[in-house]
Amino acid sequence: MPSKKPAQCLAVLGTGSDVGKSVVAAALCRIFSDLGIKVVPYKAQNMSNNSFVTPQGGEMGRAQVMQAECARLAPHVDMNPLLLKPSADNRSQMVLHGKVAGETSSEEFRNDRSRLFGMVRESLDRLRMEYELVVIEGAGSCAEVNLRDFDIANFRTALSCNAPVILVADIDRGGVFAQVLGTLALLSEPERALVRGIVINRFRGDASLFADGVDFLEKQSGIPVLGVIPYFNGIELDSEDSVILDGLIDPRNILKNGMINIAIIRLPHISNFTDFSPLMRENSVNLSYLSRPRNLAGIQLLIIPGSKNTMSDMGWLKQTGWEDAIRQYATEGGNIVGICGGYQMLGKSIHDPHGVEGEMERIVPGLGFLDAQTVMGREKRLSRVRGIWKEGGYPLAGYEIHMGTTTIGQGLTAPIEMEENGTAYPDGAISADGKIWGTYLHGIFDEPEFRKAFLKNIGGGRGDAIDYKGDTTVFKDAQYDLLAEHFRKNMDIESIMKMIGFGHNVIAG
Repeated sequence: MPSKKPAQCLAVLGTGSDVGKSVVAAALCRIFSDLGIKVVPYKAQNMSNNSFVTPQGGEMGRAQVMQAECARLAPHVDMNPLLLKPSADNRSQMVLHGKVAGETSSEEFRNDRSRLFGMVRESLDRLRMEYELVVIEGAGSCAEVNLRDFDIANFRTALSCNAPVILVADIDRGGVFAQVLGTLALLSEPERALVRGIVINRFRGDASLFADGVDFLEKQSGIPVLGVIPYFNGIELDSEDSVILDGLIDPRNILKNGMINIAIIRLPHISNFTDFSPLMRENSVNLSYLSRPRNLAGIQLLIIPGSKNTMSDMGWLKQTGWEDAIRQYATEGGNIVGICGGYQMLGKSIHDPHGVEGEMERIVPGLGFLDAQTVMGREKRLSRVRGIWKEGGYPLAGYEIHMGTTTIGQGLTAPIEMEENGTAYPDGAISADGKIWGTYLHGIFDEPEFRKAFLKNIGGGRGDAIDYKGDTTVFKDAQYDLLAEHFRKNMDIESIMKMIGFGHNVIAG
């Protein structure tokens, strides 16, 4: 019996970081899925502290989770086989095939690139044998000449599977002609030969006014412009990169009358900030990220989020004056929630006997609001879990992803009864007055009934105005449909289909 032919690949590479590669790849995954093609996303190497736990218990980047959902697939670590999670200057935790594989520096990564490429290529090979089409997302700029020797996510991947390349440029940041033509000029001949189309992303205004720009690019490059994608505001997508938070940090006024005002501390090593996307979507919520300490009077809720380096970020709270601001807020009866690393900071101490986050045997005092001690362990806990918020019996679901174990004092209770593989266990801790609590559960606010009850509780008379958006999965799926429709209207899908060997009959069908 003849062996199956490996699937065709299509690479979405960029002229720089944050030009919209992830979103373009996600839109294509939903469009191809709508056409009945068995499509799967892939990114060889990612760098992000915003990660996710798959149903199999592996860790991967959130961008490929979104793309998998667009393709109507369950996330799998083969879609993002190598994840680098920055933990300090020039140091990153390396997650390989979903599991921690130690730490690495830029120099160590460079020296290990051949071995790592072989390992991530195994994932791509597996996907190609299982699916009909692989949509590959690149990383950063695909033409960084100083990084070319150890870049494994861009043209090295595309060349290895002879994938036609769509080059994405961001016109909103300016200099789009230099972005495209400069990138092409820096490519080698084999690399440039793979570039089969250009997409101009984030165009504001009347796209017909850019017709001359399209003609210029096509004449200068000899490559067709496959789409000019208008900037969109009405489609809500989770982001993997904390750069997206920059526009939300330290607004002049963090209070809005008649709304539930929530502030999240923008830690230097913030992770899994998508935990709070459901709160941001609520019409009744005004949410701000704060990096500079300030008076928190009038805030209904302060959140300390997850962190890739909890001990370092705890030190940052002390050094910047945040600790004093948080204590003043707590003294005045404020509500405080800590998620994962934030939960660890709410306790009395964090002990790192194995040097997981730096110096061995270091003990850092926490905020001390909860009678709890955390000890960092060598093994990372990665698990999909379900649970119950005990007061009210609200169902919860999400994932745990942390290196530490937290023990609470006898005077504290755990607000959550968690369950994994038929075994129940307590999670988190809550103060006697219910004002301060922490949990290891990522995704706790995804659950609509709990979110509604929680917001009513902290709303201070605003409960009747709650307009919660319901089931997060249903909401996200509707956004993916809107995304696909937006790109279908503004991108030459038929030419892309022909480029990858799928004929007109697929589109017509």
